[in-house]
Amino acid sequence: MIRTENIFKAFGDKTVLHGISTSFYKGKTNLIIGRSGTGKTVLLKLLVGLLTPTEGKVYYGDTDFFGLNKKEKRQIRMKVGMLFQSSALFDSMTVEENIRFPLDMFTNHTAKEKNMRVDYCLERVNLSGINSKFPSETSGGMQKRVGIARAIVLDPEFLFCDEPNSGLDPKTSILIDELIRSITQENNITTVINTHDMNSVMEIGENIILLHQGHVAWRGNKDEILETENEILTDFIFASPFLQRLRAAALNK
Repeated sequence: MIRTENIFKAFGDKTVLHGISTSFYKGKTNLIIGRSGTGKTVLLKLLVGLLTPTEGKVYYGDTDFFGLNKKEKRQIRMKVGMLFQSSALFDSMTVEENIRFPLDMFTNHTAKEKNMRVDYCLERVNLSGINSKFPSETSGGMQKRVGIARAIVLDPEFLFCDEPNSGLDPKTSILIDELIRSITQENNITTVINTHDMNSVMEIGENIILLHQGHVAWRGNKDEILETENEILTDFIFASPFLQRLRAAALNK
């Protein structure tokens, strides 16, 4: 579990986050949603430790992350996996080398142990046998799955995903969503996803927070969205005519 307590973040005289207190639960897909410029990416970077809050605390379990020294923070970071929006694979490395990179950086495993772990992670994302390919030889959806394999190679307790469906077609987006959800449940990971994808929200949103102008404007789950009367949420979620019809049908049951 990750918990924030009264988080403020300012850049100069501009405050981006205003007193964010919320929780992200273990074994669930926790989604951060909201319009562009509402502070989603800033909050995600604070959770990962890439930014430091102006005020407030971030807890990993019962541990105040920003109260730790450099060595103690490193121990927490070893429990974190990160899936970047662009996948962020190294072009000059093969798929196998990309996935093995965190093992080389943070473990003393033997070469055999590392290779076994890489093979397992590739199998888990349904990409067995592409070890020797380079990222440029794979599709966008495959690169996302390689990114997931690299993110879970250290068997993390916490997984952060920044716009995991960005640039993907709808069918591949569904595949990525299901993969993230199944990995989260199977390994009891605390997964936090920053997304604009409303299909993701409606399919895997087990714990959702909506940010609006740097505040938490709503929190709940995908089932509660269809019945919400929160105007900020409805303006954001139901901009699509299809979702407007879906909500009307749900309310008329």
